[in-house]
Parts: sequence; C-alpha cells; structure tokens
Amino acid sequence: MMRWLWILLGGLSLVAGAAGVVLPLVPATPFLLLSAFAFSRGSPRLEAWLIGHSHLGPPIRNWRDGGTISRRAKRTALAVMAVTFAGSWLVGVGTTVLLIQFLALAGAGLFVATRPEPSEAVPAAIDCDRQDG
Repeated sequence: MMRWLWILLGGLSLVAGAAGVVLPLVPATPFLLLSAFAFSRGSPRLEAWLIGHSHLGPPIRNWRDGGTISRRAKRTALAVMAVTFAGSWLVGVGTTVLLIQFLALAGAGLFVATRPEPSEAVPAAIDCDRQDG
C-alpha cells in the first residue's frame, strides 16, 4: 500500500514539476526533487528514469551531487521572485501581506543565491592525466 502512495506522490509532484517547466511562476525544481524522493521509495525504475531524463534530470542530479544550483536556474528563480513581489505591490496587496511575502522571498532568494554552482565536468575526450607511451 505504501509503495503505491509513494508512486502517487511522485506522479503528482512530477506533473507539478512539468507544469513548472512551462509556466513562469510555478517552480519546477522543488517538485522534481520531491518526485525523485517519492519515486526512490516507491519505484526505483521511475526514479532512474526521472534522474536520467535529459531535461528533468540535471537539476535533480546537481542537487543530489552536492546541493548545487545552476547559474541559469538561480537567475530564473531570483527573477521570478522579484517579479512576484513587484506584481503584488503593483496590484495593491496590503502592507502586512507584502511584508510577509518580502521576508519569505528574501529568505528563499538568499538560500538560492548562496548555493554553490555545479562544476563543469571535463569532457571525456580531453584527459589531461593521460600519458601516451
């Protein structure tokens, strides 16, 4: 029974993560991380598929390999946070809500901005340590 609940959670969070890939204000990576976690509990096959996926897998692998976030993802996340706050201010959201939103977005933004970036891997064709005869 628990296996199916993990698979269900993984599937639902995968749908939310996929929506985040195409919808500008929906975050993709947290949902993809949740999906990978849930699939690791319910279906190692689905977890392997997700991690190996050419578009969805890299942010999951980066996070698992060292808690890193790509520079592009950081820029996107910080820009969306700024636009969200500015939009709230422009539509006249109350001061208390703006303050709470500012504190939450500032905390999240600080967390994202201070995560390390993944190091660029040396391509397999270039092996600096190789010694030819």
